[in-house]
Amino acid sequence: MRTKWYSLSWCRSWADGVRSYLRLYGVFVKNCLAASMEYRFNFWMGIAVEIAFLCAKALYILIVYQTDLHIGSLTPDHILLFIGTYTMMTGLYMGLFYVNFIRLQQYVRDGTLDLMLTKPISLQFFVSLRYVDIGLPIPNVIAGAVMIGIGWHRAGLPLDGNIFGFFGLLLSALLVTYGIMLLPALLAFRFVQTGAVTEIAHSIWDANNMPLDIFPRWLQRIGVYVIPIFLISNYAPKFVLHELAAWDIVWAIAAPILLLLITRWCWKRAVVGYSSAGS
Repeated sequence: MRTKWYSLSWCRSWADGVRSYLRLYGVFVKNCLAASMEYRFNFWMGIAVEIAFLCAKALYILIVYQTDLHIGSLTPDHILLFIGTYTMMTGLYMGLFYVNFIRLQQYVRDGTLDLMLTKPISLQFFVSLRYVDIGLPIPNVIAGAVMIGIGWHRAGLPLDGNIFGFFGLLLSALLVTYGIMLLPALLAFRFVQTGAVTEIAHSIWDANNMPLDIFPRWLQRIGVYVIPIFLISNYAPKFVLHELAAWDIVWAIAAPILLLLITRWCWKRAVVGYSSAGS
């Protein structure tokens, strides 16, 4: 009876903690939105720059359709699903995570992290989720959704229960994105400057621009099971195309959990080895 009471108490405490952090994250978003509206020129310029990048990405789609590119059983309409998913996930990464990860080296260099250590909340939560760029994701998320919708319709895919699986795998992809892209940023605790590593990580990220089927089998295995970068923009489209086995779906659930645990462990190790900027 006592064990059951403790279990219920722990669950209630955990749920209260989650609600508190969700409310705090809502405050972060509200503050960032207010800042974006205060500096509207920067907001609209950010959107304009992203639209320019999108125009460059549109060349991929143009080439795919003009050459009637087929990758195995994938038609140009299927490939558009993959490109749309990649575009949407890029927008979410840039808006939710990149703006925070890129600041970590600055926090370490100028001593801001010392002040953050005194805050009565999770340091990882505060550092990695404090800022949200409202403008950066808008063009990519909208364009990605349009590409997915067009590819879905042209490929003749039904709007059935698969759509819930699709969005569930997008959520899994978002968690994988957080873990994979935060790990290189943690090198800032030791080396401060991590620009070169970040560029390498972004180059690997761009491999998601096309279906993983274009890569050799051995590279596919690395990109799925070792560094699960291919889960980000490949698994959701493959699910609606019925190209995922039962094991793949299990891995899509397990991979983000394992990756977040690894990221958490690495974060704790990095903080333990951190020496104050003033030392």
